[in-house]
Amino acid sequence: MDLSRQLKTAIATGSLLFGQRQTLDACARGDARLVLLAANCPSDYIDDLRARHPEVTVHQAPVVNRELGVACGKPFSISTICVLDAGESELLQLDDNLA
Repeated sequence: MDLSRQLKTAIATGSLLFGQRQTLDACARGDARLVLLAANCPSDYIDDLRARHPEVTVHQAPVVNRELGVACGKPFSISTICVLDAGESELLQLDDNLA
């Protein structure tokens, strides 16, 4: 799966949130369907997210936060993306492969 292409499709046709705070808020509301993390996302944040919201699928991307921002077409680094609605993308098919 081409992650960059799927992210652009999800941005255009679905609903995504960017950032750690917005992701935690969406998980707390029960709106999150998938959380996509950069390879260099802080491990304490990941551990906290997994402990608080074990029902949410978490996928760690093989790219760092700067590359994740570029893949989303944003002029800033993104360490966390929360998928509320994947739209026409295949993002929800990502497996929970967090080590």
